[in-house]
Amino acid sequence: MTSPIEQIRNIGIIAHIDAGKTTTTERILFYAGVTHRMGNVDDGTTVTDFDPEEAKRGITIYSASVSCKWQGHTINIIDTPGHVDFTAEVERSLRVLDGGVVVFSAVEGVEAQSETVWRQADKYHVPRVCFINKMDRIGAGFDRVFGQLSERLRANPIAISIPIGEGPVTNPTGFRGIIDLVQMKALYFNSAEQGKVIDVQPIPEDEQLRAEEWHGKLIDAIALIDDEAFAIYDETGDLPEDQIIRVLRKAVVSYQLQPVLCGSSLDYIGVQPILDAVVRYLPSPVDVAAVEGKNPSPKKADKIEVRQPSDKEPFCGLVFKIHADEHSELYFVRIYSGVMKSRSRVLNPRTGDKEMISQLWRMEADSREKLDEASAGDIVGVVGPKDAVTGDTLCDQANGILLESIRFPESVISMAIEPETSADRKKLEETLKVMVKQDPTFSAKISEETGQTIISGMGELHLEIISKRMERDFHIKMRTHKPRVTYRETISAKVQQEGTFDRQHAGVRQFAKVTILLDPDSSDAGVTVTSKMKPNVMPIELAEIFQQALRDELKGGGLIGYPLINVKAVAVDAHYVEGETTETAIRASVADAVRQALQAVGTTLLEPIMKLEVVTPSDFVGNISADLNARRAMIVNTELRGHLVVIIAESPLAKMFGYSTDVRSLSQGRASFTMEPLRYDVAHDQQQDS
Repeated sequence: MTSPIEQIRNIGIIAHIDAGKTTTTERILFYAGVTHRMGNVDDGTTVTDFDPEEAKRGITIYSASVSCKWQGHTINIIDTPGHVDFTAEVERSLRVLDGGVVVFSAVEGVEAQSETVWRQADKYHVPRVCFINKMDRIGAGFDRVFGQLSERLRANPIAISIPIGEGPVTNPTGFRGIIDLVQMKALYFNSAEQGKVIDVQPIPEDEQLRAEEWHGKLIDAIALIDDEAFAIYDETGDLPEDQIIRVLRKAVVSYQLQPVLCGSSLDYIGVQPILDAVVRYLPSPVDVAAVEGKNPSPKKADKIEVRQPSDKEPFCGLVFKIHADEHSELYFVRIYSGVMKSRSRVLNPRTGDKEMISQLWRMEADSREKLDEASAGDIVGVVGPKDAVTGDTLCDQANGILLESIRFPESVISMAIEPETSADRKKLEETLKVMVKQDPTFSAKISEETGQTIISGMGELHLEIISKRMERDFHIKMRTHKPRVTYRETISAKVQQEGTFDRQHAGVRQFAKVTILLDPDSSDAGVTVTSKMKPNVMPIELAEIFQQALRDELKGGGLIGYPLINVKAVAVDAHYVEGETTETAIRASVADAVRQALQAVGTTLLEPIMKLEVVTPSDFVGNISADLNARRAMIVNTELRGHLVVIIAESPLAKMFGYSTDVRSLSQGRASFTMEPLRYDVAHDQQQDS
């Protein structure tokens, strides 16, 4: 253990894309002494964005774990992506973090993904502090963004620093420093020293009234939370610095308040106060509630197991991320209790099997330090497990516990891929298994109808990144296609039909005559086959072949060639001649009967209908509804969910390709949606005609 558990902070840096998370992380690592040179997002030289695609695009794709020291505390930081396509990276990080630093742009304010990550942090009860970044930009507005935190996030923000000036630092009224509202001092950061030297000054005269007003709001808010603080405030009208820190920490840990800081990471202003706030206000592992889980033993399935955040408890940890390449798999584990040792075996209660812990690593982005053991509160990289997946619990063999897994959103977009050479087909299958294990929002399957390999993910960028990674890291050349919509056919009328097969071949007669009944079925049960034949009409084995042949023929396709659904088929009768009625003859006569029956009544083309749920601010309901109508969607219901509007609709899948991109542009990126198969329905006239 590098620090006592009370001095560990497990935090995430979370925000909308381009708010400045990665730049802020770079500055933190520099000031904490982990790096001796600051990287730059635009140059692709940052510590946490070490993947080639991240460096190339200037965005974070994979959550990266780094550790640093500040004021005797160990801070484990996870820098998470801001793009909505990689929301699963944020989801799994928040599941194992004790606190978060949410970064906002002082220009754009609260954006779409800001709302998403805030809701995710609410779901996992993650205490957080806020950092309003980019105060040096044209159009920066601290008061405006501070107000949006309450209005759009339903947060309870409380400022602990305010800016001195706003806008470009070269302007006379530009951003040049911050006022610390806790110690009531002005802080100036020496740019010549890359912000390492902080000049603490009295608050400028022209800022004094404003500072006192914001300080008064801070004192009023926290005095109401704590009786001791209220007594001091009632007597003196103010609170000493140590009381402010004590009560503010209590309020943050109990989710009552979110301290707000400001600065400009790019210009080295206001980053060290973030580290101070992390140490002062965000919880250590012991401040968070003990974890609870089920007993994995079937005999004790109803028993709730509890693990306190202590080295003395039995070992318990959660796999929250897997990084895979051609050669190995690295498992990221948050240790909740006990001690995890290198070269040991632990239990995976989901599978009931034991997993080997070959090596333990303290992760620093793409570099690592080997450990012999790690304790409660730590986040480490593990090499050795074989069958564990994201969300699995690892625990002491003699003291089993099964923690709640991590739930991920459903994938919303698919495309077809194929290897350029047949020699790569097997390698592609193996690579897809690795990618699915690493990314819970990515899936791959082979379409029974088209034979294509269909990959699904959270958005077009998500699938593009995965495809590029498979080419770069696994050396597979691929072609990508849009997947075909898999239509179905059905019948609309009842029909009974005979089918006959009567052939002479090499002097041997093959003969069979069958009668079938096809009936429309509204139960969405696919194709069901039953028999109403009298006993002893034909041998049992041939009677079974009759039913199987009828099932195979109907699944093989209707008049257009798509599989049939919603059909009840009955084997009514058969004419059997011993020595002449063979399996081949039966199958041929069934095929003849089905073909004639379908031609007699015709078939109707069905298309897949999706259930769609769009969550959007009310400002964009009109745009989104009009677009859904243009896609032949039927809006079933509209309801309020807090301050958001939920549109529930049913839409043909054929019209939903590219929707993830379109709905973002219609809502300025603030709407999100989920889509799942609902049923098959009569296809639109254009498809019927084709």
